[in-house]
Amino acid sequence: MAFASGTQQSSSLNRGEYSPVKPGDLRSPCPAINALANHGYLPRDGRNVRASEILDGMNQYGLGSFLGAMFTHPIFLEQQQKDPQSTSSWWSLIANPFAYAFAPFGMRKKGQKDSDGLGCLNLDQLALHNVVEHDVSMTRLDTAQGDNSTPQPDLIANLLASSSNGKTITIDDFVGLRKRRYEKQKQDNPELDFQGMQVQIACTEVALVLKVFGNGKEVPVDYVKAFFQDGRIPRNEGWSKRKWWALGLIELNILASQIKGLLGPPGEGALPVVNAVH
Repeated sequence: MAFASGTQQSSSLNRGEYSPVKPGDLRSPCPAINALANHGYLPRDGRNVRASEILDGMNQYGLGSFLGAMFTHPIFLEQQQKDPQSTSSWWSLIANPFAYAFAPFGMRKKGQKDSDGLGCLNLDQLALHNVVEHDVSMTRLDTAQGDNSTPQPDLIANLLASSSNGKTITIDDFVGLRKRRYEKQKQDNPELDFQGMQVQIACTEVALVLKVFGNGKEVPVDYVKAFFQDGRIPRNEGWSKRKWWALGLIELNILASQIKGLLGPPGEGALPVVNAVH
């Protein structure tokens, strides 16, 4: 009966209207995806999510169609073990170069489809370790520490407190926080794995926050609090998506590379950013 009541409440909400996650709902380690579900742009229970729904959700953040597609389509590939020596792998490269190239990002189970026969995912599948999810999250535990999906109040408090002026969080604030998190996790997590691709993804995440919710240099603390703590798009705080041009891959990568450079110069506290995939 409680499940039916929750379903009825969710169905009465308008698309775009915010409602926090409820017991039994599935969520991912990604705050952007979770906020879309909390606003009803994705199924609010986090189940049987289609690629088309996530693509539309990327538009809510002002991302361009190509960038949104790059974030969406790879994760809807089926999980598979990539063996470059096998004949089937070479045939896959010839038959579908996109699927072959992005196979490491596939999270959909073999044959996973919804009632209409379309490929789908449950949001908790995005917690698959070292695909997109990674250690040294700013707001979540490492996989080896247990729950790698649920935001941790103490880590969110540290994120908000990282602001050097109390009003905005700058690139330098984000970089400093990530370095402190890395040093802490080296002590707390003997199984820590944070290099190469994981570092690149982490830098891209910060670049997204700065470009989507800020001016590329800083983002208001109020926006960060709504997004990371409440799982909410910060429209009540005054944010609105870009009006004149969408965020594209080149613009995002330029900022992500800048952030990676701040994390990785030789010296004390540098992160192992070698061999990152661009």
